[in-house]
Amino acid sequence: MAMAMAAAGLGPGEAAAAAHALSLPAEAFGNDPRVELAWAMKAHQHAQVYFNLISSVDPKFLNLTKVDDQIYSEFRKTFRDLKIDVLDPEELKSEPAKEKWRPFCLRFEGVVEDFNYGTLLRLDCRKDYTEENTIFATRIQFFAIEIARNREGCNSVVYSSAREPAGEEAASG
Repeated sequence: MAMAMAAAGLGPGEAAAAAHALSLPAEAFGNDPRVELAWAMKAHQHAQVYFNLISSVDPKFLNLTKVDDQIYSEFRKTFRDLKIDVLDPEELKSEPAKEKWRPFCLRFEGVVEDFNYGTLLRLDCRKDYTEENTIFATRIQFFAIEIARNREGCNSVVYSSAREPAGEEAASG
């Protein structure tokens, strides 16, 4: 990550400071552009790693945390009818949605590390992370929705799509 920060115009000292800053609570900062850049790079890297993972491994076999079963059970108990294949941003960001999400998220304080840190979440699970297909969410929202997508087969389309070109090359080669 230090190399990526250096490539983005941060020197080694600044990169180390930004990396350290990512471990501090948000209240410790104003709008420091170096911290925002470091967070954005870390969030983007996490998103790419996750997308590569569900492209390479059948998502129905993935465990994202040690408490996937608990997260999934609580998620579906609380959000029984939430459509997860294509998310409506209002289901995450509107005031009534926030009122429902807040207690759900707080159940995982002390259970899931960094449960309330910001991360990127795909709106349409069939597509990659793009500006149009990405929303900001908390880490526990990401885990809850992606665990559900994996268990309910929604992310299988990503895995299947990634397998198709390899299968076609093998057949023609």
